[in-house]
Amino acid sequence: MNKRTIPHLVKVLRNKATVITRAVFWRIHHDSGKEDVHLKVGRYKKPKAWNEGEEPESLSPKSELTLDDEEFRNLIEFVQENYEPFKSGTKAFIPLDRPLDSHTANAVKGLFNHPEKLDLVEFIARHDIIPEHLMLALHLKKRMQAIAEFEAMLLHNLVEQPWQKWFQKNGWVLGTDFVRVLDERSIDTKHISDFLMEAYDGFLDIVEIKRPEGKLSFWAATQDHGNYFPSSDLTKAITQASRYLYEVEREANSVKFLERVDHVKTIKPRCILIFGRSHDWNSEQRESYRILNSGFHNLTILTYDHVLERARSLIRHNEKSQQPDSGDSERPAGVPF
Repeated sequence: MNKRTIPHLVKVLRNKATVITRAVFWRIHHDSGKEDVHLKVGRYKKPKAWNEGEEPESLSPKSELTLDDEEFRNLIEFVQENYEPFKSGTKAFIPLDRPLDSHTANAVKGLFNHPEKLDLVEFIARHDIIPEHLMLALHLKKRMQAIAEFEAMLLHNLVEQPWQKWFQKNGWVLGTDFVRVLDERSIDTKHISDFLMEAYDGFLDIVEIKRPEGKLSFWAATQDHGNYFPSSDLTKAITQASRYLYEVEREANSVKFLERVDHVKTIKPRCILIFGRSHDWNSEQRESYRILNSGFHNLTILTYDHVLERARSLIRHNEKSQQPDSGDSERPAGVPF
């Protein structure tokens, strides 16, 4: 591609006794009809016999920098956006004319990374910085992302550890029965549960999970008198969960145990066992599952698909409950909850 360069505009930025600083615009015409503007900034040594009309190229350069069209335009944008705020001492700001770009994201992250978290929360609440509908939308969005992650994890043959981490971050999928995951997992030196939980009523319960894939099966390979019954894998998991319940009750009056579980009261604990898949069950298997669960008074068995459907149902309920009334004009369009 042929092109010719023509100096368009020259500006002396500083003229000292031995050095001159100049900025030069270069207009470049392309055969395609496109026209670019380049910028050259340079410092030049003045010769002893200095002629004010000399061109920069005839001087001895101390340093030169030429920006092409893209670099020059980005520099203009950077200066326009940042010079005045930076001059006034502002290191991060939100441009109101473009509130949803990457610059804004970095500025908001900087704000919410404030080390004094409680003070920041108090400030946001006191000044009503985040409207209620936006907080709810963010809350639901995070949960939808967690569900998407759960669905993606089900596509892989993962061991138990990634699932433990996911449930620890997303205890809400187990419903309103639980208010928090306790830091302690050990019941005693021999028995370590996946999770010890504080229930909504202030008492301690247990959650035990097994990997959904691998060679673990929910139902036995054959039926007995036309009935589905638990596989040996599931029977072992039920036995383990029952043992945990027994050991927790034995530790109920132990001062050391109560200290380890943050003094959460321990009376008649219950356990949720998460085991296997149920997405491909037939109607008889679903009925057998209902009958199986009814036989336990302190143990509930859920499959990973039951957990997933419970999470989806919670999202649907929350979305429906947050739908704006027809007369709600304060909620922005496009925020469906």
